[in-house]
Amino acid sequence: MIFRQLFDPETSTYSYLLADQGSRHAVLIDSVLEQLDRDLGLIRELDLELRFALETHVHADHVTASGRLREELGAQVAVCAAAGVANADLELEDGALLQLGALELEARHTPGHTAGCMTYVCHEAVMAFTGDALLVRGCGRTDFQEGSPHTLFQSVHEKIFSLPGETLLYPGHDYRGRTVTTVAEERGFSPRLRDGTSEEAFVAIMNGLDLAYPRKIKLAVPANLESGLIDDAQAVATEQEGGPGVAAMMDRLGRQDAEPAFLGMGI
Repeated sequence: MIFRQLFDPETSTYSYLLADQGSRHAVLIDSVLEQLDRDLGLIRELDLELRFALETHVHADHVTASGRLREELGAQVAVCAAAGVANADLELEDGALLQLGALELEARHTPGHTAGCMTYVCHEAVMAFTGDALLVRGCGRTDFQEGSPHTLFQSVHEKIFSLPGETLLYPGHDYRGRTVTTVAEERGFSPRLRDGTSEEAFVAIMNGLDLAYPRKIKLAVPANLESGLIDDAQAVATEQEGGPGVAAMMDRLGRQDAEPAFLGMGI
């Protein structure tokens, strides 16, 4: 197996390149548009065939490069069916399997941070990619994009904590330089989700966070609903004034006057 953990310093986002050694079939999980040249270079250097550009969810803090990866390398853009990405090639349901030569990824629907969150499990390698559903000693916020602390609590316990304790968990972000955790560690030490924490206690913690929006939300969400394929002029207009995708999202939130101030996705 070929595995690389990649980092975007501006948003503390992790992207993951995973490939089967024999077939050279590869997947890139949670790409970042600003890191497209880096990722294209690495894929070509390692002589890989990128089969899938996967998203764990519709991100609010950065624009994905998945659409560009499709244009450049022919990868299929794959997301959760509940994410609502208009131009995805594969809309994944819970339990969907993605084949990479001898490797297989199982998609587990883990909503709560957003309605369209997926965790991807590679049982052969005893590893899972949790996006923002579960971070190292934390989890993603639950106050927009149809998030729900009740749903996230159930998702983590049913779909992630049910994996073997030694399973390596790779998060979507980390703001303190931590790169990986395990199921056993999070069940033992997560301040929000460790064993013995009730759903009611978790909901109270999440409802009390009162976080500002990520600063790129007005650009990132509508762009990511189109696999990151948004031209520069539209991006500027969206970021400054808010496009129809932003207006609809803010209306659902009931907070149309809110101004994103800083990156707060995983706090």
